[in-house]
Amino acid sequence: MKNENGGFFRSSFLYVIIFLAVIAGIYSFMGGSKTTTKDVSQSEFVKALSNKEIDSFNIQPGNDVYNVTGTYKKDQSKSKKGSNSGLNALIAQQSQTTKFQTSVLQNDSSIKDITQAAKKTNTEMTTKPAASSGFWLNLIISIVPMFLILGLAYMMMSRGGGQGGQGGMMGNFGKSKAKPSDPKDNKTRFENVAGADEEKEELVEVVEFLKSPKKFTEMGARIPKGVLLEGPPGTGKTMLAKAVAGEASVPFFSMSGSDFVEMFVGVGASRVRDLFEQAKKSAPAIIFIDEIDAVGRRRGSGVGGGNDEREQTLNQILIEMDGFDNSEGVIILASTNRSDVLDPALLRSGRFDRKIMVGAPDVKGREAILKVHAKNKPLSDSVDLKAIAHQTPGYVGADLENLLNEAALLAARRNKKTIDAADLDEAEDRIFQGPAKANKTMSDLERKTTAFHEAGHALVGLVKSNASVVRKVTIVPRGRIGGYALMTPKTDRYNIRYSEAIEQLAGLMGGRAAELATFDEASSGAANDFQQATNLARQMVTAYGMSDKLGMVQLEGNASVSYNEGGGAKSYSEETAALIDEEVRRLTKQAFEEATKILTENKEKLAQIANALLEVESLDEKQIKDIYETGHFTPKSEEEDEDAKSYDQTKEALNHKEDKAEEAEEKGDQKEADQALEEDSNVKEDADDAPTDDDSKS
Repeated sequence: MKNENGGFFRSSFLYVIIFLAVIAGIYSFMGGSKTTTKDVSQSEFVKALSNKEIDSFNIQPGNDVYNVTGTYKKDQSKSKKGSNSGLNALIAQQSQTTKFQTSVLQNDSSIKDITQAAKKTNTEMTTKPAASSGFWLNLIISIVPMFLILGLAYMMMSRGGGQGGQGGMMGNFGKSKAKPSDPKDNKTRFENVAGADEEKEELVEVVEFLKSPKKFTEMGARIPKGVLLEGPPGTGKTMLAKAVAGEASVPFFSMSGSDFVEMFVGVGASRVRDLFEQAKKSAPAIIFIDEIDAVGRRRGSGVGGGNDEREQTLNQILIEMDGFDNSEGVIILASTNRSDVLDPALLRSGRFDRKIMVGAPDVKGREAILKVHAKNKPLSDSVDLKAIAHQTPGYVGADLENLLNEAALLAARRNKKTIDAADLDEAEDRIFQGPAKANKTMSDLERKTTAFHEAGHALVGLVKSNASVVRKVTIVPRGRIGGYALMTPKTDRYNIRYSEAIEQLAGLMGGRAAELATFDEASSGAANDFQQATNLARQMVTAYGMSDKLGMVQLEGNASVSYNEGGGAKSYSEETAALIDEEVRRLTKQAFEEATKILTENKEKLAQIANALLEVESLDEKQIKDIYETGHFTPKSEEEDEDAKSYDQTKEALNHKEDKAEEAEEKGDQKEADQALEEDSNVKEDADDAPTDDDSKS
């Protein structure tokens, strides 16, 4: 590297010297002709012409003047005052010249006088046409662009021929951006990746091969050349790849699929070659390509066909994966959440031999992930990570880490020393629907309607509780909603049965049914409920085969994708489409009738849950169950409520106590004043521990 830098500076210095020499030569050449020319005024020129001192002269039109140049019959001394100094001035004063130059105004009288004087003295007079521009200017304008074009073409040809990477400016584009991470700096191990025990078992063989490949080669075994990690975003695919490199203590080359593609054609393929060359030199090593679907999509779909830059990059990846054998100790790991769009040649045996599905963790996996991310966070004794794992079905590792981080931020805002259950509960609500709108004004009727709406969801969920559990119900406005009821499955499920789907539909219809049963009038609060119910009912009919009229067929896309996200043309007739709509309406109507029946039979319990919501705004699982069974519930302790107060709330309470004490003193009631002052001192203590963020209001 040192020699390369030295060579660069030496060549740059040589170019600077050559450039300065050329400029000096041009300057001396262009300025040298003027060193022996005497500048005279127009009057001096006319006087010398009249005195027969001029041998000949030329007249050439210029910029608003006539430029006159000529020669004297005898040598004339040349001097120039005021503009030269030092040696130049001395040379100028002592020089002799026979040439002169001057400028004459462009008018008829001046030309007439000069012409008449030339005729009288028989002086040779020559006229020249106006010059468009200087010779050197024309030369530069014509030659410089040609040299620039030739230089650019040379650099492009050098890069295309593989020579630009040896120091050419364009060669850097073909270099891979991946730099090997030092094995000592990679602290990620399998113990840091929780909730993916089966996936880690699949990757243990890769680690063992990188540590001791001889054990496998002696048995005639071939380790997979490539391992594809597939799964939804946030499940820990990248962390698994880092853990493999950390366990094996080998260099780790990481690049994203989009890093290969640039605006220049051929750069992606060049970077692939350079990446594999670096990995071979550092073998045993791991190459990790994140989001490989950016360059690994099925070929033939590009606008440019086989010449598409992305397809050239994919072709080079395929060639490189076939080009090295097992003894080189280079293993490719790749991640994607769209394996369905990958090219079949990339997934065939001999390339990505092993495909590992990294899905959302189950309840045990979520608990393990929470324990990993809670190691550096002070949790209160009231926090039950197992209960949180049960309340967060569908959460992936990134979601759980974000949950604990939000809880830590809330605890810090409230000046707490530990993270308690209230912080985690508020953090879950923030992630689910956003921060609470504590200042959002709602009329009494709207607030009551929301309370009965959410109570309807909760009550139907309690009665239809074979598959789901009502975890929480609240009427605190968040985001665009006025409240919500949180119902989660009792256990992790990967399939949904017909009875469970019917229960979900009934629970979704509980809000509208409660509004009509209580107020005999519907509101717009059930819009999101209808959206979810319609999607579920349509999937039951078109994807799950749960309709007797349509039969066991799949009419619309993947069952895991909402029907309105599938896109593409319909593959069924208009009669079938009408039948689908009829079946969807039948299922939603049936669910609404079931919800209405439940609420009618439990009208008193509906009112009790709604009134409790109007009183405390939020109810947890235990409180809802207590109301349903006994008609009463235990409110949260005052200490918990004060812990959740914001700085402004505590300050307002402090000012209220001070005003109360002053009023008591004015009335002469000393006992009441002392009591108010005592309460005032308690509030001041609370103010020291209160949060300073308005968003922490519950």
